[in-house]
Amino acid sequence: MITLYDCSTAPSPRRARILLAEKGVAHDTVQVDLRAGEQFSEAFRAVNPQCTVPALRTDEGPVLTDNAAIAAYLEARFPQPALLGSTPLARAEIASWNWRVEFEGLMAVAEALRNSAPAMAGRALPGPEGYAQIPELAQRGLARLQHFMDTLDQRLAGREFVAADQFSVADITAAVAVDFARVVRVKPGEQHAQLRRWREALARRPAFSL
Repeated sequence: MITLYDCSTAPSPRRARILLAEKGVAHDTVQVDLRAGEQFSEAFRAVNPQCTVPALRTDEGPVLTDNAAIAAYLEARFPQPALLGSTPLARAEIASWNWRVEFEGLMAVAEALRNSAPAMAGRALPGPEGYAQIPELAQRGLARLQHFMDTLDQRLAGREFVAADQFSVADITAAVAVDFARVVRVKPGEQHAQLRRWREALARRPAFSL
């Protein structure tokens, strides 16, 4: 049985959780308590030495330790519905926007949060190594996040989905980024009408309640 190592409150494993639900893939779930530091335990290090979630134990045995690998595996193993694109150009467009959303959106929130939250002192980057916070990076993250919201709103004008005129991993990543931004008190404003319309439509998909 495929097993997802998850944390119900964290954004990165939520991406994998939504992807599994959209594809209807049966799987077991193991919760990893990040707040309690369970990701640094010897037991979890044996699963994923990078001390991060999500991690996906495949039916074949190997454990995949990032969303890119998990998406690639699930798409190849369970090709329908196709969430990475059905044509060469669609795959390219979805890959491009998924990367942009991750870099400009999710990473901006993480930059703002990890460099400002007292609970993350000495943990400015995920993984087994400790890194000091840099307050200036928190401010930069907030500025990047505002620009991301504007960019995504403009992209969604006249569009139902982020890329290739189909629901895809780019929509999953973007929605998780928009939702995650609330931890640094940023959310779509009245000026982001297209973004809010798109997010409200996604909320009607059962997978997004997870």
